[in-house]
Amino acid sequence: MDTKRNTGKETKKMVKNEMDLRFDARSENEAFARVAVAGFVSVLNPTLEELSDIKTAVSEAVTNAIIHGYEIYGVEEEELLAEKITEGLAVMPQVFLHGRIEGDVLELLIRDEGCGIADIEQAMEPLYTTKPDLDRSGMGFSFMEAFMDDLEVESVLGQGTTVHMKKKLGTTSWIEQEE
Repeated sequence: MDTKRNTGKETKKMVKNEMDLRFDARSENEAFARVAVAGFVSVLNPTLEELSDIKTAVSEAVTNAIIHGYEIYGVEEEELLAEKITEGLAVMPQVFLHGRIEGDVLELLIRDEGCGIADIEQAMEPLYTTKPDLDRSGMGFSFMEAFMDDLEVESVLGQGTTVHMKKKLGTTSWIEQEE
């Protein structure tokens, strides 16, 4: 629903919108999530820098869900999982993405139902990685923190992790309307 707000000189239409996505925890869906969020936030007319920041943060959060939450980090693991699914021994894990726009603020929640994080503080340290053999840099949370205005991580061992991110966009919406 859109509502009007008075900014002093003119009345602008305040944007409100929400979306929910659920997709298979496959590495190729990281690109899908980036593009979906870019399309969703386009109503706010973000700068190229803002859009790049948002897409990078989404990419890092989704990749973390797949690689660390579900421990699907290579062709071998994907093939083993596919075999188990075919045999009825497993179901394809899902990544959940919720987006909300209110005014000029984008809020994103990216959630998995994977293994969870034992020590969130340690996991958020720059260069910390649980998978050094995979050439992971350990910068995922650092990038999310740098590119978004707010980052919170909630996790329960054996139940999964939710990454909350917010970003206020500095440009005006292309759906602005003057009275």
